[in-house]
Amino acid sequence: MSTSMQPRPISPDRPTQWALRSAEPGDVEAIAELRATVLRADLQRLGRFDEHRVRQRFRDSFSSDHTSIIVADGDFAGCVTLRPGEDGWWLEHFYLAPELQGQGLGSAVLRTLLERTDAENATVRLNVLQGSAARRLYERHGFTVETQDPIDIFMVRQPAFAPGGKP
Repeated sequence: MSTSMQPRPISPDRPTQWALRSAEPGDVEAIAELRATVLRADLQRLGRFDEHRVRQRFRDSFSSDHTSIIVADGDFAGCVTLRPGEDGWWLEHFYLAPELQGQGLGSAVLRTLLERTDAENATVRLNVLQGSAARRLYERHGFTVETQDPIDIFMVRQPAFAPGGKP
């Protein structure tokens, strides 16, 4: 599901342009570094941060086939993975550079991905760390808690449209 897109504004009143491009094998280190930066505070709070492990877990699971790079105003801004699952899609590795968080870019990217999955009438699942601010983003876009444990919250979103494209 990783495809190039034409640049799009985050919102009509924000000039930042963004696009998705397919990830390449050479992107793995930049993404691993971003992951370590973005997850550090939550993993430290949960007593789970390990400087090496946070990067290696990403390297071990990286698939350029399903990962898109988020480009904002021409620069690397983050990434997102949307991989096929047993009964829909899994949204994974959705990381934005800290200086771009809270400005609508994450919502714009997520809205675009969910439009694609809705067009397929597909369920989307994800997991987020306990206490992560990202949970609010996902809830605003229709995700609900499916299960949770002391570290992770597993969320699900049913398609916004019923078969036949009717709301």
